[in-house]
Amino acid sequence: MTVNESNNRDSTISIRLTSNERKSMEEIAKNSGFKTISDYLRFLHNAHTQQVNSDQKKWIDTIPKERKIQEFFRTDLGVMYCGDSLDYLFNVAEEESVDLIMTSPPFGLVRKKQYGNEDADKYCDWFRPFAEGFKRVLKESGSLVIDIGGSWIPGMPTRSLYHFELLIMLVKEYGFYLCQEHYWWNPSKLPTPAEWVNIRRVRVKDAVNTVWWLSKTPYPKANNRRVLVPYSESMLDLLENGYQAKERPSGHVISKKFAKDNGGAVPPNLLAIANTESTGQYQEYCRKNGLPIHPARFPEKLPEYFIKFLTDPGDLVLDPFAGSCVTGKVAEQLNRRWVCVELNAGYLQGAVSRFTDDDDNAAQHATKNKNSEKSKSKHVKYEIWAPCSLPINDDIPLIEDGGRHRQQS
Repeated sequence: MTVNESNNRDSTISIRLTSNERKSMEEIAKNSGFKTISDYLRFLHNAHTQQVNSDQKKWIDTIPKERKIQEFFRTDLGVMYCGDSLDYLFNVAEEESVDLIMTSPPFGLVRKKQYGNEDADKYCDWFRPFAEGFKRVLKESGSLVIDIGGSWIPGMPTRSLYHFELLIMLVKEYGFYLCQEHYWWNPSKLPTPAEWVNIRRVRVKDAVNTVWWLSKTPYPKANNRRVLVPYSESMLDLLENGYQAKERPSGHVISKKFAKDNGGAVPPNLLAIANTESTGQYQEYCRKNGLPIHPARFPEKLPEYFIKFLTDPGDLVLDPFAGSCVTGKVAEQLNRRWVCVELNAGYLQGAVSRFTDDDDNAAQHATKNKNSEKSKSKHVKYEIWAPCSLPINDDIPLIEDGGRHRQQS
């Protein structure tokens, strides 16, 4: 009889425990039916290994075994693919070939949308194979940027944690690093959820998406000089009239270098971008040709910020949940190579209009843009009021039941 060498228990390890830890572990092992702590630890290890293997098998089973993804449209710099992005990530893309993954995946929402969003409570399991694929194709110097909105627990004015659970999973399980969280504030967003904001008046408008900026190492390439913003009026006055170096009340020492003109201010991680486009060339093309308009497009300024911040001309930008290919259009304009992958061919038919100027809408849209630019200032500013800016006092009573029941209007 041949003995499998891996089953020979001829190796030992030493684990330092406090007396209380050892006593507790011995009691748990005994109460669980194990003769020794060693048997108990082997059981825990085997159970963990089986769970990891089971989870891995689940995501492996979701990867297409044959390449079925089809090229839909191509420019000199980029390609649109119609099909499953897992097919692209595992069967088409080369390992460590992508400099930036810039995407907005289907959100984990309570109500189903026509573009096919996932349930919030199952979101992490659905996302696992994509996480594996992202890790496979992303360069060591590259970045993964995920725009993801929150959701509400059905029937209650409380929030789901699914987007935070996704972040923790990507960091803890897949080894990504959180470089910095950003928050996309949409000043034009309607007051939602209406039930809790407008009717029962127990919540405020949900107008911010989280944007996770992650990477495979703590040091992806980046330069914030690419995304400077105009100086404030007070900073312009300081640059003109000078500044006396001193220690601030907070303890921060402001040196003479603070008064140096760097061409602009470093932006905060709050991105104020109104999502108001409703009559652009893309929408007009879709309406004219009877094509579906993607209902969850992010504004061009969002990918523009991260593409400028994190990539060089000629780098490869990937959007695996492309929708109407906003990311691809911006990458094209900025002289980056790009790949957009989308399951819905109808959305891609409309997306083609972002790269072609061969119909009547192009000239009309150009005229509109020209007239619009004349009426707008060069720098777009959005105003956000400080808390409690209106002089409203305590005469308005609190809603004592927290919105459990609708109030009489």
